[in-house]
Amino acid sequence: MLRQRRREVSNNGLLSLSSSMAGDIVVIHVNGVLDATTRDQFSDFLDAAADDHGPDMILDLGKVTFMDSRALGLIVHHWQRSTTAGGNFALVSVQYPNSKVMWVTGLSQRLPLFDTLDEALAAFAA
Repeated sequence: MLRQRRREVSNNGLLSLSSSMAGDIVVIHVNGVLDATTRDQFSDFLDAAADDHGPDMILDLGKVTFMDSRALGLIVHHWQRSTTAGGNFALVSVQYPNSKVMWVTGLSQRLPLFDTLDEALAAFAA
């Protein structure tokens, strides 16, 4: 069951971030643009979530409208941070038209992508 967290960050309507908990796993819900203009807010939010809840993290990218290479680099950084600390990391609901950079770079073949939150949670439990 997901518990909604009160913490939200907004950047002039470009990006809205919120988090919820699925058991002990933090789920970050991303809505909007992930690019140079929102990178710092995204980075700060992910850092705070990891510091508060530990290395297990799921990013719900279903409402991302655009992602650039800087945002992808930040996602890769947090993936590495999670796995280095012995945690699990997953991306869910990634939409190709809005996240093409993942496929162009080949990272879609390496990052743990799942269609749904339930699939990611099942992979964490395995």
